[in-house]
Amino acid sequence: MLANMTMILVYLHLATVIPAAALGLVQFILPKGTTLHRHLGRIYTALMMSTAVIALGIPAEFGPRLLNHFGGIHVFCLVVLVSLPMAIRHARRGELVSHVWAMVGVYVGAIGIAGSLTLLPGRLLHQWLIAG
Repeated sequence: MLANMTMILVYLHLATVIPAAALGLVQFILPKGTTLHRHLGRIYTALMMSTAVIALGIPAEFGPRLLNHFGGIHVFCLVVLVSLPMAIRHARRGELVSHVWAMVGVYVGAIGIAGSLTLLPGRLLHQWLIAG
């Protein structure tokens, strides 16, 4: 039963993080401050917040674990859950440099670094995509 729930969470995680990764890249390319940027930003934020919450439910299978569940990669979830609301607050206050740094940090950290870590040997995505 637990393995089935974990697999459901993995699929849900992929269903939110893949479009978030693509949308985040689009956000970097498109002009900033437009209505489109704000709308896509809301979608990106919802996807990333969902991704982080879902990922917290997936048990670590690699490296040391806290409470027999959380691994080092879960730190990125906490960063996302704190950084995205801060980034939104910065944008609403007109603190655009802080907003940009927070959003770039989330993208590079949560999608770039954490995403790369999921491809390490011993991880599920490594098995699916590389070790086959």
